[in-house]
Amino acid sequence: MTQDKKLTLPVIGCAIRLFEIPKYIDWLVADQRDLEIQDPCYPGYLDEDFIAEVRKGRALLNEHGYTGRVGLHGAFDGLDIASHDKQVQAVVESRLMQSLEFGAELGATHMVIHSPFYYFGSPFVNHSPSFGRHWMIDGVHQTLKNVVPAAEKMGCTIVIETILDTNPQPLIELVKSFESNHVRVSLDTGHAFIMQQVSNLPPDQWVYEAGELLGHLHVQDNDGFADRHWAVGDGNINWRALFRALLTTTHTPRLVLEVQEIQRSFDWLVAQGLAR
Repeated sequence: MTQDKKLTLPVIGCAIRLFEIPKYIDWLVADQRDLEIQDPCYPGYLDEDFIAEVRKGRALLNEHGYTGRVGLHGAFDGLDIASHDKQVQAVVESRLMQSLEFGAELGATHMVIHSPFYYFGSPFVNHSPSFGRHWMIDGVHQTLKNVVPAAEKMGCTIVIETILDTNPQPLIELVKSFESNHVRVSLDTGHAFIMQQVSNLPPDQWVYEAGELLGHLHVQDNDGFADRHWAVGDGNINWRALFRALLTTTHTPRLVLEVQEIQRSFDWLVAQGLAR
């Protein structure tokens, strides 16, 4: 592979916890890779005094000259962002505002939250315009009415991650409905591949469907049976199709490995000539 070809390949980063920064700092800094810190999505973490810990993590990044794109995974356990129950909305808002507080200390410019479009029935009927889509979108707007402006103010983009989604259109319409450059689609390759067993829609097609609204990817592999977060190459995802689709975008979505074996996943992608 020529040097010019290498430079056109997407640069891939990783999703880790704060305590793991020393392990990956040199690799991150070498190409200023995308970084996602996931501590806030662990149950109970936001109930602790996290300010000192996150400041220490940010200081470590700064000391090593890290200037890449950094973000966080927001709280999600039990948090339905489409709920119309006012008390549930208040709890969800509180947890996401706490997540943004963490992000502000980190200097985060993206925050992952989970899509509300859970699958139950036909993938192309559920959440259709005549089957609850607008009701759910209205619930999300009520829940995030203070969260989105707060994220915009700090320059943080909310990326809504595919979970049990089988049809891209509800999530795409939700993102568009905010009319904000700070709300985008997040594609989890493993989640999309599991749901492909129902919808026949492969992960690469999500890239084409989302287009310029795709702001972020969680890169992980599995066999289509369970959400295994295997090393890339160990499962059955068509990675060449996925990275071919990414090359059609005119922007640069954040690309983070969300796996236990980061180095092995990275080495496999490099060996395949798909990323650097």
